[in-house]
Amino acid sequence: MKLKEDINPLLLQVFRSVVWVYSVITFLPWYFFSGAGTNLERARRIKACSISGHPAGPYRAVNSREKLVALVQPGVDTLDKMFEFAARRFPNRDCLGTREVLSEEDELQPNGKVFKKVILGNYNWLTYEEAYNAAKCFGSGLAALNQKPHHNIAVFCETRAEWVIAAQACFMYNFPLVTLYATLGPKAIAHGLNETEVTHIITSKDLLQSRLKAILCDVPRLQYIIVVDIKPTSWSDIPRGITVYNMEGVKELGSKPVQMDRRQPEPSDIAVIMYTSGSTGIPKGVMISHGNLIAGIAGMAERIPNLNETDTYIGYLPLAHVLELSAELVCISHGCRIGYSSPQTLADQVSVVTGDRLKGDTSVLKPTLMASVPEIMDRIYKNVMTKVDEMSKFQKTLFVLAYNYKMEQLSKGYSTPLCDRIVFNRVRSLLGGNTRVLLSGGAPLSAATQRFMNVCMCCPVGQGYGLTETCGAGTISEMWDYSTGRVGAPLVCSEITLKDWEEGGYHSTDKPNPRGEILIGGPNVTMGYYKSEGRNHEDFFVDAKGQRWFCTGDIGEFHPDGCLKIIDRKKDLVKLQAGEYVSLGKVEAVLKNCPLIDNICAYANSEESYVISFVVPNHKHLMSLAEQVQIKGTWEELCNNPKMEKEVLRVITEAAVSGKLEKFEIPKKIRLSSEPWTPETGLVTDAFKLKRKELKTHYQEDIERMYGGK
Repeated sequence: MKLKEDINPLLLQVFRSVVWVYSVITFLPWYFFSGAGTNLERARRIKACSISGHPAGPYRAVNSREKLVALVQPGVDTLDKMFEFAARRFPNRDCLGTREVLSEEDELQPNGKVFKKVILGNYNWLTYEEAYNAAKCFGSGLAALNQKPHHNIAVFCETRAEWVIAAQACFMYNFPLVTLYATLGPKAIAHGLNETEVTHIITSKDLLQSRLKAILCDVPRLQYIIVVDIKPTSWSDIPRGITVYNMEGVKELGSKPVQMDRRQPEPSDIAVIMYTSGSTGIPKGVMISHGNLIAGIAGMAERIPNLNETDTYIGYLPLAHVLELSAELVCISHGCRIGYSSPQTLADQVSVVTGDRLKGDTSVLKPTLMASVPEIMDRIYKNVMTKVDEMSKFQKTLFVLAYNYKMEQLSKGYSTPLCDRIVFNRVRSLLGGNTRVLLSGGAPLSAATQRFMNVCMCCPVGQGYGLTETCGAGTISEMWDYSTGRVGAPLVCSEITLKDWEEGGYHSTDKPNPRGEILIGGPNVTMGYYKSEGRNHEDFFVDAKGQRWFCTGDIGEFHPDGCLKIIDRKKDLVKLQAGEYVSLGKVEAVLKNCPLIDNICAYANSEESYVISFVVPNHKHLMSLAEQVQIKGTWEELCNNPKMEKEVLRVITEAAVSGKLEKFEIPKKIRLSSEPWTPETGLVTDAFKLKRKELKTHYQEDIERMYGGK
C-alpha cells in the first residue's frame, strides 16, 4: 500500500516528470548491466508444481521434482560430520564472535527505575578450528563426568557462542541435547528436565541464579551443573548430590592425554529434543534426528543466494527455537561467521543520563544475514514511521515520494540505487548497512511490514514457513520475489499436500486456488513427540512409500506459480452463536497494521454473538489520541478509562473496515493493557506468539465484563 502523498499537485507532477526523464536516461544501461531482466524472469517463473497433477498435490519445488534433497554435502549426513567438514575447509576463518564487555553500571532513570548500562567493545572471535577443538574437549570432559551416549543432556542458556560449542560437543559424542527456553516458567522447566531424565545440565550463571536454583529440589535425577561463564563462582547453597562445574574446567578435563572415546552418531540418532515454547499449554519435546536437521539445513541453504564464507550472521533470537538453531547451522555448514547479540544490545542506544551514544551490535558487526520474527520487524516499522511523522514537511515529502517510487519499481522487478543512497541509507544503517538477506519466520508477517522492510532496508525479506516438527523447514520465498503475504514454494527437502477440511469449508477443488490443511512431508519431518504416542498418531503418519508427514493444523492455498499462502488456522477458528466462523488470527493480522496497536489478541466465545479483543496500545499514538479527545491521566489511568476504550475501539473499527473484515469479525468491545506482553510475562512465547490460554486466564474478569455487560 502506498503512503499518502500530501503535496501540491503541480509540484507532484514536476517531481514525476523529473523522475521520468531520469528513468528514461538511465534505464537501458542499468537494465543490461544489473541483470534486472533475469531477476524479473525468476520472480515470475513457476517455482513449484503438483507432481501428481491433482490440485491437492503433493507440491514440490521445480528443481526437486524427481527426488527430495537430504544432504548439504555428499557423505555429510550427521551434524558432527558437518562441523568437522567446515573446520577442515575453513580452519582459520572466524566462526563464533562475542562482543567484549568493557564495563557495567547501574543507571537511574527519570521514573526511578534502575537500568543496567553495559559498555561494549569490539567482537572477539574463535576460528572454525578453535571452535571445533573447544567442542571436542568439552564433549570429552562431559564423558569424563559420566555423561553417556544416547543419554539426554540439557542446555538451558541464553543465545551465545558457548551454547553452540556445547551443542556441537553433544552432537560429536552422541549425547541427545534437550533444549529449553530461557523464559519458561519453573513448572515447565522442571517438567522438561524430569521427562527427559537428564543428569547433566549446561546453563549460565544468571539463569542458575534466577531460575534453576528454585527448582533443583524438584529435579531429583540431576547430578551435574555446568556453568558456561568464564569467571568461576562458588555456589554454597546448591542441594547436596549436585556438583557445579565451570565450562573451562570441563574442557580441561577433556583435554587431558587420556581422552574419552566417542561413539559417533548415525543419521537416525536423536540430535535434539526441542521443547516447544508452549503456546497451547505444557511444552512438548520434539525429537529431531541428525538426518532431520541435515535435510532442513540443505533445504534452507538452497534458498539463500550466494551463501558463502564471506557472509556474517547476527545471532540474537533464542537458540532453543528451531528458526535460530537452523539458521546458525546453515551458516556453519557454509563457513559464515556468527556474531552474537541480544534484543537489548542489537541497535544503537542513547544514555538517558549522560546523552552518550552507545553503538549497538548491528553497527559494530555489520551483518549481511539476519533472521527475525514479525514482532521485531513490526517494531522497526512503527518506530521509523513515527520518526517520519516528526520530520519537517520537506523531509517527510521526500521520504514519501521516494518510498512510493521505489515500491512501484520493485513491483516491476527493478532496483533504485540512487533512491537507496539518498533517502534510505540512514534507515538501512539501523541494521548495520550491509544486510543483503532478511529471513522472517515464527509467525505471519504483515504485507505492510514486509513491503516496508523491502523498501527501507534495501534488501529482500524471505518469508519462511516451518515448524519445530519439520525442523523449521517447509517453505521460504525466493529473494527476487517481492510479492507480499506469501511464504514461497516448498523447499527442496520437503513437499506439501493440501488436505480438505470440511468444517472450515476448505477444499483442494476450490477456485481460483486449491485450499486445505497443510501437510508437510520429507526427510526433515521429525521423529515425533517425546513420550507422547497418542499425539504422535494424531499429528504424524508414514505413507506407503515410507515417507513421514506432519499435519500442521494451518490452512493454506497454492497460487498458480507454486507459492503457498497461509490463510487460516484450525485452532484459531471459532464458531459464533449465529453460526459464522471467525478466524482469530486473521482478525489480529489485519488490526496489527493499525499504528495505534502494538499487540492484539482477538477472543470469541461460541455461546456469544460477537468478537472481543485485548489490546496493547502504542504509547505515543494513545497519548496523542487522548490529547485530541481531551482525556487526561497517567498511562495506567488512560488504559483503564472506559471513554478511552471507546475511542480506541472507534479507530480499530475504522481499520477493520478498511482492512475488509466482515461485520461479525470486527471486535465489539476491547480491553486496553498498560503492560506490554513479553516472554517474561508468560503471555507470549519466545517467538512472540500469543499464548491464548494464558491470555484468557489473565483477562478472565474482563471477558466476563465484556460479555456480561458489567
